[in-house]
Amino acid sequence: MMNIDNILKLVQSGDLDIAEAKRLLEEGLSGAHTALAGRTPEQRANDRRVNDASADAGEKSAEETPIRRKASFPPLSEDAVDDSLGYAQLDLSRPARTGFPEVIYGESKSAEQIAAIFERLAAHTDRVLATRVDADKAAYVAGRIPGAKHHPEARALTWLRSGEAVPDDGSYIAVVCAGTSDVPVAEEAAVTAECLGSRVERVYDVGVAGIHRLFRRLPVIRGASAVVVVAGMEGALASVLGGLVAVPVIAVPTSIGYGASFQGVAALLSMLNACAPGISVVNIDNGFGAGYNAALIHQNGTKRDEK
Repeated sequence: MMNIDNILKLVQSGDLDIAEAKRLLEEGLSGAHTALAGRTPEQRANDRRVNDASADAGEKSAEETPIRRKASFPPLSEDAVDDSLGYAQLDLSRPARTGFPEVIYGESKSAEQIAAIFERLAAHTDRVLATRVDADKAAYVAGRIPGAKHHPEARALTWLRSGEAVPDDGSYIAVVCAGTSDVPVAEEAAVTAECLGSRVERVYDVGVAGIHRLFRRLPVIRGASAVVVVAGMEGALASVLGGLVAVPVIAVPTSIGYGASFQGVAALLSMLNACAPGISVVNIDNGFGAGYNAALIHQNGTKRDEK
């Protein structure tokens, strides 16, 4: 009877392939020597060729997975940063690392700063998004950047190199909001996801105060790859939808509500304490964060479906 040491030596010498060694071990080593002795050198060589081919196929398959693709990311270097403006260091390699370009937060920046950053990013990527941009700043930037589009309700500026709409491949994100007062935050989520390349279906004013309105739109919501739920007051809509859909729900509490809502803290705590599973929560009024996360979920799911 052959022992394990002998099997290892044969594997190391190339006289025994891995598959044959595994079979021998699974059979408890009984009759192993006889089985091995009965194989001709030609059969052993063929075993090794089959084993090598299987290994090559497995390696190619692994290279196609998202985890293996990360190994091809460009190395971090100073060349990936543009600091020529002085007040900003632009992360030019972010699309290669994360899939999406750097986004401009415009709340505290001047119109001139937003426009300059916008121009630099547009020279290196196919899409640019600036959030929290008021009407005056948007007008200034749009005057300097041909093709820049202002979304007043979302307080966002977008630019796409191709200028084309998101292709309709049948998959989409659903952005759902409880009341009309929540629409600006919902629009920030929707515009963000669209700028990042996802199709969006909007389902607005379906809060729990008239919950029958929600049920009328459930087929659309259930067909989405991910659902963004925007609600103020007590924020109950996220928990309700979490129990009705089979996809990730990203909840956005808004600062809409009376005094005891504490500018959105009540809705935030309600969503964090939701008993329905599958709900993640972003910060108060953070439509951008929700739209970004939904786009990641949607587009990674689409990539898997294409394989």
